[in-house]
Amino acid sequence: MQARLAQDAVLPRKAHRQNVILRFGRRYPLGAFGAVVLLVFGVAAVFADQLAPHDPIANNFAVMLRPPSPQYPLGTDNFGRDVLSRIIYGSRTALLVAFTSSFVGATLGALLGVISAHFGGWVDDAIQRITDIILAFPLIILALAMVAALGTGTLNVIIAITIPMIPRVSRVIRASALALREMPFVEAARALGASDARIILFHLLPNVVAPYLVMLTAFLGQAVLLEASLSFLGLGVAEPTPAWGLMLRGAATQFAERAPWLALAPGLAISLAVFAFNLLGDALRDALDPRLRV
Repeated sequence: MQARLAQDAVLPRKAHRQNVILRFGRRYPLGAFGAVVLLVFGVAAVFADQLAPHDPIANNFAVMLRPPSPQYPLGTDNFGRDVLSRIIYGSRTALLVAFTSSFVGATLGALLGVISAHFGGWVDDAIQRITDIILAFPLIILALAMVAALGTGTLNVIIAITIPMIPRVSRVIRASALALREMPFVEAARALGASDARIILFHLLPNVVAPYLVMLTAFLGQAVLLEASLSFLGLGVAEPTPAWGLMLRGAATQFAERAPWLALAPGLAISLAVFAFNLLGDALRDALDPRLRV
């Protein structure tokens, strides 16, 4: 009897989740399309070992610069490596860097913005002046400078992309937290003797989730583009690690006329990923902001 009641309680929750997904797809078809594209890239990244038809780093000079064929659907590069396999494995690098840097940067930025809004005074002034200094530099320039200082490698690329994102998220979250700080429920918590940490963690942060998610998805696309840009310039991941930006470097420009698939395949992958993240981010912004609901 108890098992049946538990099953009856689970079914409405599953139905509700399905209805939410269906409503989101009908209301924001472009956002749903972006989510489907990202799901495909995610599956490719997780199951790359099973999906890739060839070893992405094994050289085979006997088949170098082969055009697309049934054996090599996207052709081969100047080392005889299968381009499709490198695209599939490259999704691991792109999504690892994008999700890690965006999540860490958005989370630290949200925490910093809430702290700045909550305490105000000299704490707010100090944080905002440091934020202004960092925001004075373009994102790509700051990332390039940090990679040049830290060195190449996946971890250093993640750090270089994460740090410039923190002040950008902090500024947006601070604006939302300033309005929340004057709300009655925050004043009531303060009157009851709640500590600053409790107010920040249990009253302010949960109420800035909507802008946090919007900023997170917006920066995911930028992170993919930044990682590809750094790899293209030789400051990202190093050979023979499969990476979309790295695939555009060197052979793609050297053999552009003879083997155009070397540039088209990774370029299309980067464009689709960035486009999908932007579409999903716009849809989430419209769905989570009540002022934009019709």
